[in-house]
Amino acid sequence: MPDLLPQELRILVAVADSGGFSAAAAALGLTQSAVSHAVRGSETKVGAVLFERGRAGATPTPAGERAVALARRILRMYEVLGAEVRGAGRGAAEGVLRIAAFRSAALHLLPPALERLTARHPGIRPEVRVVREIGAGTAGEVAAGRADLGIATLGGSQDVAPGLLTGALTQEAYRLVHPAGHPDPKGLPLMDWDENCGSYTRSWWRAQDWIPRATVKAEDDAMVLTMVGRGLGMAIMPELSLREATEAVDITDLGPAGPVRQVGYVTTAESASTLAVRALIRELRSEKG
Repeated sequence: MPDLLPQELRILVAVADSGGFSAAAAALGLTQSAVSHAVRGSETKVGAVLFERGRAGATPTPAGERAVALARRILRMYEVLGAEVRGAGRGAAEGVLRIAAFRSAALHLLPPALERLTARHPGIRPEVRVVREIGAGTAGEVAAGRADLGIATLGGSQDVAPGLLTGALTQEAYRLVHPAGHPDPKGLPLMDWDENCGSYTRSWWRAQDWIPRATVKAEDDAMVLTMVGRGLGMAIMPELSLREATEAVDITDLGPAGPVRQVGYVTTAESASTLAVRALIRELRSEKG
């Protein structure tokens, strides 16, 4: 099978990102016919239809989604090639480092690691995106080639895509959080948010007859914590989320049988070999220890 050229990969990514051939052509400074011709040529080379064409634009097929994800990852390695070569002789990492993290990890786990990382490697320019840990989550950003490394919850209901590398960073216990001084916190409504309950907590939740069904849903853990502090309910939250707790709430341990979640990193085999990602993993593990 003939190899796809870098320009063909760029066109596939542009069509997927923009949602159509015309928009991709405008973004790349090409004609629409050139983009259409390139996509057809790529489809011929790989032996699969990569985009569904319609009046609304172009949507990747399952084969197209995989092709675009791999194209992003291949193009990313072209981007880091120069930085890797320059840094190899002196052991110094440089260039943009793309990181995806869920909200509480981006606020509390990443900053000290990035502070040490950039002190040791001033040429590194971190770009952090907060991604909700729902569906594919941060691991999906890595698999799709939009992030070099993701901070993710591991062992949950969503399996990590094949071919990705993971490593544990920390394990955090869940706690009961309730309005400070409340005489009967377990009698309050349960507050929750969509990211909160993975398979690692569901069995524990089902066994607790004192926990009502969530009666109040919030956008994220920060909103839940604020609403609990206002006396609107109680919640069961992981330790990272509780680093923002104020005197308006009390926190109660759930005991040794309480749920825990594992937080770790996710990356690709090719990114794991780069100086910047290796350096970041070292700093994240240093934070753990």
